[in-house]
Amino acid sequence: MRIVSLLPSATEIVFALGLGDHLVGVTFECDHPAEARTGRHIVVGGLDTHGLTPAAIDELVRAKVAAGDDLYVLDEALFAQCAPDVVLTQDLCRVCALPSGEVDAALAHLGCSADVITLDPHTLAEVLATIATIAEACGVAERGAALTAALHERLDAVQRALADRSSSPQVLVVEWVDPPFLAGHWVPDLVTHAGGVPVLAHPGGRSVATTWDELGRAAADVDMVLVAPCGFGVEAAVEQATVLRDRLGCTAPVWAIDSNSLVVRPGPRLVEGVETIAAILHGIAPVDPAAARLVSIAATT
Repeated sequence: MRIVSLLPSATEIVFALGLGDHLVGVTFECDHPAEARTGRHIVVGGLDTHGLTPAAIDELVRAKVAAGDDLYVLDEALFAQCAPDVVLTQDLCRVCALPSGEVDAALAHLGCSADVITLDPHTLAEVLATIATIAEACGVAERGAALTAALHERLDAVQRALADRSSSPQVLVVEWVDPPFLAGHWVPDLVTHAGGVPVLAHPGGRSVATTWDELGRAAADVDMVLVAPCGFGVEAAVEQATVLRDRLGCTAPVWAIDSNSLVVRPGPRLVEGVETIAAILHGIAPVDPAAARLVSIAATT
């Protein structure tokens, strides 16, 4: 079995299923676990946004899309060398990864008959279901069932811990700061499973742009603001959360979170995201910022 993953989240699932030795091709963004790219072909490249501000990244992406340029590029030569039996791809977001149509075209051009598994989850339940989909495609259905059951048990454990809670805090999740974007897809589900109420969110829908005025009105009434910028780790999230706090004059607690690890990638670590959000909302477990990849941003003085 030779597997090519064109999604960082799918790469995480492959390793979680114990199939890392079968993974022969990945993308430039596959960084978890740490050895994900080691000894494997990097078959997909993309925009170099290192050092760019959120506004500059947004402008670059919009310009590329408007011009019809590719945001991700498949290296067909390396892809052919992988000789994959299974290819894991997506159609959910052109900005997030290579669309499956380009994979189909490459396979047809190369004369390859690999099974293409398209993963397009919109909710947390659908994210967890993709584990079984990948496991079945790779011939390890029992591992998929076991991993999914373990993740559901962790979610159930959060619910049991929250059974006696007296309130459901309102939570505003910001997925991008400049311009501001509100949370969509499975992110509102994370807040709900953590015992909160997502505000201005779009469960199962796309993340949408908002205005600073609308964001400011919402932030004035919520119990917590969670800054989870797509594509960034906790250090960059802290910088962006600080900008947001200062611009809005937030009085509610503001938390910056490692979005790539805990919020935006549709893989097993979303359950850790639920556990982490539940911890800061309800104190059901100690929150260690270093371990949880969270930083509390002090309120404006």
